[in-house]
Amino acid sequence: MSPTPPTRTPASILDLAYERASSDPSRPIINNPEIVERVQYVCRFLQNKVGRRFLLACALAKTHNPDLDIRKPYTGIGTPDSYSGRRYDESHVKKFVIKYDLPVNASTAFLTPAFRNRNATLTTDFDLVGDYPTLYEKILLLLDDVQSGRISAEDLLAEVVRWLIIIRDEQRQRIDTLLAGLRTVAGAIPLSSEAIVNLIQQHLGCRNSSRLPVLVVTAAYNAASERLGERALPLSDHHGADIQTGSLGDVEITLANDDNVITCYEMKDKRVEMSDISDALRKITDRGDRIDNYIFITTEEIDREVVEYAASIYEQTGVVEVVVLNCIGFLRHFLHLFHRLRTRFLEEYQRLVLDEPESAVGQPLKEAFLALRQAAESKE
Repeated sequence: MSPTPPTRTPASILDLAYERASSDPSRPIINNPEIVERVQYVCRFLQNKVGRRFLLACALAKTHNPDLDIRKPYTGIGTPDSYSGRRYDESHVKKFVIKYDLPVNASTAFLTPAFRNRNATLTTDFDLVGDYPTLYEKILLLLDDVQSGRISAEDLLAEVVRWLIIIRDEQRQRIDTLLAGLRTVAGAIPLSSEAIVNLIQQHLGCRNSSRLPVLVVTAAYNAASERLGERALPLSDHHGADIQTGSLGDVEITLANDDNVITCYEMKDKRVEMSDISDALRKITDRGDRIDNYIFITTEEIDREVVEYAASIYEQTGVVEVVVLNCIGFLRHFLHLFHRLRTRFLEEYQRLVLDEPESAVGQPLKEAFLALRQAAESKE
């Protein structure tokens, strides 16, 4: 039997789920406490957020077309009641979570090891294989709850959204509390340049901080753009490859009244290799760009042979200078060169950190910066 044609669009289904969940987030959509606990567990599981987006995609598909088997989110299964969970995820869930700023992982759940290319019915005894067996067990039970008729896919969708709203609002409240604490630090004076360097170094030392060097460089250019006559272009998606985003590097700098890139920064949370420099030159050549500087920023040690190879590039090209800099060294030089802009830099860095999507700068990293800054300003 062929599936019944759906009558509602995925976008309208998702918006209705948000409307139901946001009308009173304190009130569960589902009456069964055991099933509510499963949803809560998946949504509050901090070590791996993939379950949140996976459930949204599967529940959306089943709500959109009730004849589907929610346990079959892979077209490779080949039955009329199977479907592409990844398509629902990337085409509809992604836009929805961005629209409402819901805390989920940035990329599709169907590219993670647990859910990639399974091409089998996800029954409760299916072994998803991974580090979080209890998480996967509860996800499979929730799929079975829907397919067995204990709850509707529409209610599961709204219940997941309800928990994401609760988590989002809790995170916002914690940020507001920390910001209020910053504003009330008694007798605080502007941090010195070295104190700011120390603060940023502590923040870079936190877990999952690979995005932060990009924000350090961008904040520096934003703070000093009027003095430099240069500006940083808007940042690309943290998870987008250069070939997808169209960017030459992580941070691109142009003259104030010109769109042509003159300086490009590429961030590395590992040692810069000579092959990285060769790859950068290949990108520049392929795009036909004429830039002045290609600058690598790293948080690791810099090998002398890499420095020497970078220095040789100008003679080879007659146009592009390549240099490899340490992130903290770059920041220290900037803050002392533009000492009177140090507070503007700090405010700009804080803004960028808080504005980044959670997939790039997680909630713990945002809270850590505000707490570190409050501690630093309390000591000054």
